[in-house]
This record gives sequence, structure tokens and C-alpha cells, in this order.
Amino acid sequence: MSRIYSLYDAKVRFSQVIREVRDGETVTVSYRGEPVAEIRPISRVEPVSLEQRIEELKRRGEIIEPENPHFNLEPSADISGALERFLEERDDYVR
Repeated sequence: MSRIYSLYDAKVRFSQVIREVRDGETVTVSYRGEPVAEIRPISRVEPVSLEQRIEELKRRGEIIEPENPHFNLEPSADISGALERFLEERDDYVR
């Protein structure tokens, strides 16, 4: 169960809050009655591959598969002229 501390109480009892977190508890800090932060233990897990991390994010709904995975992300117009003008306006640009 998560303990809830007001911001003031969390500041006054910071050592106690950290002890609780070290014991595996998650502490919620509120401001004017609204939860604004969580202090929780750092999970000590083995490193995971990028593919495993992506799968975990998908499972949690934090990223989603594109509707069309073969969508063309190439620019639709030649922007080399605009880029050249932008670079020329910079003081540190050396051609």
C-alpha cells in the first residue's frame, strides 16, 4: 500500500520517507490534496535488449504499432535550398 504525504510532511519527514522507499514501499506526495509525485524504489533488474524494451512499452500501451508500417517518411519536396539558406544565415557557417 502506498503512503501519501503532503509536500510539507514529505519535506519534514524526508528521512522517514526514504526509509519507507528503501523498504520497498511507494510513497505518494500530494500538493493541496492532489497527488503530484511518486517516490519508489529503483528496480534492480538485468539489462534488457532494445527489442524487449519496445515489447514492454507496447504491452503497457505507451507505444503503439503504426497503422501502415511501410509509410514513406521521405520529405515530399526538395528542401536543400532552404537548408542552404538557413546555414548561410548562421554566423559560424563555413562553406
